[in-house]
Amino acid sequence: MKKQIVIIDYGLGNLRSVFRGLERAGAAAVISADPEVIAAADGIVLPGVGAFREGMEMLGDLKETVLSAAKDTPLLGICLGMQMLMDRSEEHGIHRGLGLVPGDVKRFPPSAGEKVPHMGWNTIEIRQDTALFDGLRREEYVYFVHSYYAAAAPEHTLASTDYIHSFASAVNSGLAYGVQFHPEKSGAVGLRILENFIEKIC
Repeated sequence: MKKQIVIIDYGLGNLRSVFRGLERAGAAAVISADPEVIAAADGIVLPGVGAFREGMEMLGDLKETVLSAAKDTPLLGICLGMQMLMDRSEEHGIHRGLGLVPGDVKRFPPSAGEKVPHMGWNTIEIRQDTALFDGLRREEYVYFVHSYYAAAAPEHTLASTDYIHSFASAVNSGLAYGVQFHPEKSGAVGLRILENFIEKIC
């Protein structure tokens, strides 16, 4: 039986492309904002595109649903969804996140010759052995679009990427996982990551 992966619908994010990516990876994907559906899932995906504060505000009452579910159910945050897993963000002021992964979200500093947002294909360097990256090489190319980055401690950093400086491009604490890049837009590598989340973590 296919595992049911619920994509949280809180009004932000490229839900359809994440849905299609999860289906290609072999999941029974569902888009829902129903707390009962989320609580019954084998795995949860928190997508997101846009600003941190808006994301947390739009999540609203679902925040408690996510925090409760993440105690027993694997959770994958994608792009803004990963940043929302962190303690806080400095995007347009200081705003508190879900606090599932220790660390802060910061803006890339100005750097001559480098544009912000960080957009396009770049390398992740895998820092820890993890089921999420099973079968991948130590360095792989994936697709990014973001202006802020996660500063996480080494023990919570699964992979790092260099752009202006090194930042955490994949994080983990407990059952909460996050990737700054878009696996649903990252070809065979991204598909493998989604497959690993479904089959090896959920």
